[in-house]
Amino acid sequence: MNGRSVPGNRWDLLDGTEPEPPPTVSVVVVHYEQQAELDRTLAALRRQTHPAGRTEVIVVDDGSAEPPRVPDGVRLLRQADEGFRAAAARNRGAAAATSDVLCFLDADTVPEPDYLTRMSRLPALAPEAVVVGRRRHADLAALPVDAPVEKAGPEAELPEPQWLRDGYRLSRNLLDADDRSYRYVISAALACSRWFFERVGGFDEQFRTYGGEDWEWAYRAWLGGAVLAHEPEAVAWHDGPDWAGRDLEDPARRARKDNETLLLTDRIPVAGSRGHGLRSAGTDVLIRLGSAPSPAAAFVCVDSLLAALPEAVVRVPAEFGALFAADQRVTTSGPEPLARVIIDVPEAVRADRTAKELKEAVATVGVGTLGTVELGPLRIDSSRALARRTTWGRDFFETNVHTDVDLVPLDADPGLAGYLGGWS
Repeated sequence: MNGRSVPGNRWDLLDGTEPEPPPTVSVVVVHYEQQAELDRTLAALRRQTHPAGRTEVIVVDDGSAEPPRVPDGVRLLRQADEGFRAAAARNRGAAAATSDVLCFLDADTVPEPDYLTRMSRLPALAPEAVVVGRRRHADLAALPVDAPVEKAGPEAELPEPQWLRDGYRLSRNLLDADDRSYRYVISAALACSRWFFERVGGFDEQFRTYGGEDWEWAYRAWLGGAVLAHEPEAVAWHDGPDWAGRDLEDPARRARKDNETLLLTDRIPVAGSRGHGLRSAGTDVLIRLGSAPSPAAAFVCVDSLLAALPEAVVRVPAEFGALFAADQRVTTSGPEPLARVIIDVPEAVRADRTAKELKEAVATVGVGTLGTVELGPLRIDSSRALARRTTWGRDFFETNVHTDVDLVPLDADPGLAGYLGGWS
């Protein structure tokens, strides 16, 4: 791994810095029954300002009836037609790639000449950078495949998704990213280092209909310490309108979108993405209880923590497993789930008097440069901060310490009846 990290999401600290030498880039192009569109995209890749000798192009065909035609120097991989498997196709291309930076494109998404140079800059400088380009839309079908897209695109432009433009504008091109900024990452115009992609893991191949796999991957990348950035000058032109601009009244399309949202709800369990009352399969907050002097103390501790944070999952010592058998949120063993926030509770405490501070810490940790909050004996870490610390051996996030909190260790007799009855 080469490069460096930055505090929080501060990719702007690298403004004006260029990698020397230019990175090697593997472009993974996913294709299905779009020969003319593919020809246009490959022609645009031949016109890139990024050095040709440091560029590798891999086309992955998702089961077209006939293999697509590709020019010499372009690698072609194929997989069987088993439905919409863009996630698997991207993973296959990434596994075959040999370059430092991965750049994902769809066959119908045509890059302007400086696209690869702009997209690969940040991942070459900061290996945790995940960069999304600007996908614009145009009707290119009637144009020659070798028409310069930087001229042809604006002349045949279609509406650009306003919600996406607003998201980039309000977040200052994702500089102010948060736990739901995954919504602004689109795999048709995406770049990251190969090292980071392998570390996070590939796209979830359970997504077998259009959409969703890029958002799930982006959220996982965010928890893994990603530095999210939008590069508005890296423009790729999609041949045709945005999804939202196509036949909104089609019930089948609406059903597919609902199915995608349901799948994401289980995999992205943050507020605003998960259900309001129903629980997700994923874990947002993981609480780890180290010890308790008695079953009663363990009960008060876990009950008060879950009263404050009902979305949490709690890991308790094995000796208390039977005590919490009725609540599926409390476990004793098994692999630790991926969680946005991890709260370590070294010894049992009563947390109901500190519920407000707990909720605030859980809501803010991991956003900006705040990585850890210490509430007395409790340590509240974001997975982002932990991942970055593991990689670099030092902190790139800040720690807020609060010592004036009512969180004292419980003894063997915590006054259980009074706690439950409300008079203690």
